[in-house]
Amino acid sequence: MSKINLRQLSTRDAGFEREFARLLDRTPATDPKIEATVKEIIADVRARGDDALVEYTRRFDRRVLSSIAELEIPRQRLREAARALTKEQYEALANAAERIRSYHERQRAESWSYTEPDGTLLGQQVTPLERVGLYVPGGKAAYPSSVLMNAIPAKVAEVHELVMVVPAPEGEVNPLVLSAAHLGGVDRVFTIGGAQAVAALAYGTQSIPRVDKIVGPGNVYVTTAKRLVFGAVGIDMIAGPSEIVVLCDGQTDPEWIAMDLFSQAEHDEDAQSVLISLDEAFTGKVRAAIEKLLPGLERRDIIQTSLEARGALITAASLDEALALVNRMAPEHLELSLENAPEVAKRVHHAGAIFLGRYTAEAVGDYCAGPNHVLPTSGTARFSSPLGVYDFQKRTSLIHCSADGASCLGRIASVLSRGEGLTAHARSAEYRIKK
Repeated sequence: MSKINLRQLSTRDAGFEREFARLLDRTPATDPKIEATVKEIIADVRARGDDALVEYTRRFDRRVLSSIAELEIPRQRLREAARALTKEQYEALANAAERIRSYHERQRAESWSYTEPDGTLLGQQVTPLERVGLYVPGGKAAYPSSVLMNAIPAKVAEVHELVMVVPAPEGEVNPLVLSAAHLGGVDRVFTIGGAQAVAALAYGTQSIPRVDKIVGPGNVYVTTAKRLVFGAVGIDMIAGPSEIVVLCDGQTDPEWIAMDLFSQAEHDEDAQSVLISLDEAFTGKVRAAIEKLLPGLERRDIIQTSLEARGALITAASLDEALALVNRMAPEHLELSLENAPEVAKRVHHAGAIFLGRYTAEAVGDYCAGPNHVLPTSGTARFSSPLGVYDFQKRTSLIHCSADGASCLGRIASVLSRGEGLTAHARSAEYRIKK
């Protein structure tokens, strides 16, 4: 492997702002051909339902099928998959599930109300979504952690039915994924994938129930489909490539930092890994650690491409300057590998998840710490939050006027609605005003 061409910047450099702006440019690329293909698939599934799903599954997943019924996995098979795991695998999966459930149970919102002196009741009624669809990538990839992170908060919210779709090329489904579906409380599982699975969940077919919201990651076809069906159905988010920013004071083992940067770069070539260091000599040590450790990694080619295309080692002149860069980036994952990390975290305004201290690797957040690993990317942490129980609950306003309250509010509504020229509004409220 040739020497890695990783950009190294300093806030003192004359051209720093120009180079930093390049790092911030995370505008997702759109391919008109992909969008056109996805639109055709969605229209076809809406028109032909199950027949279209069987046809696409035969073509894309190389399956021999006679009917749609063969695409549903019975719950008994999920239980059997869990029982067939090794003891170590099952305990790891079960422990992760319990930690994720324990964390998310603290997020559940409850209905509330209060009564005003005149007897008018105001409040909010919180109810779960009826049915949610969970997309899980399939094939050679295995993402049981994604199943747990999406299914468990939905079940904590008491979603009535959770429908999972997962592609199964040549009929293969990873047993860890099926086991996670069992532990996560998934109600139904269909082995379909791609844009056709998203369309089926969004609009329903003869056999696939229509859902109220679709969550879970997928490839560019799945992401495009989610974007196109939004409005007919809710979605979690349009996720971009994975990101990590590590802010370090120079006192952590540089090999730890290098491996933390690798942990996101190995996702794919478009992932972004950035170190912001307060010590220029330490920045050089991390670079040396990267050169040393990278050749021994299985996904070294992906990591190198990611680091060279979108990574950076930045030296900041002060903590204030470093935090300003962090808040401008609004990263998906932020490690504060420094002293007094909890206090420093209070100055972070934009981040999907913050990992505090030298011993908190981002990787534990991906799998088992408890907080959700479905996080805002591409700077959307400026206005978005991690996936949570609240994403599977609806809030409905409650207004119950007493006779006195209706009279009082009616006078206010009358003035305002007449000011807007909406006289039917005004007269509706005025009927209830006491003479």
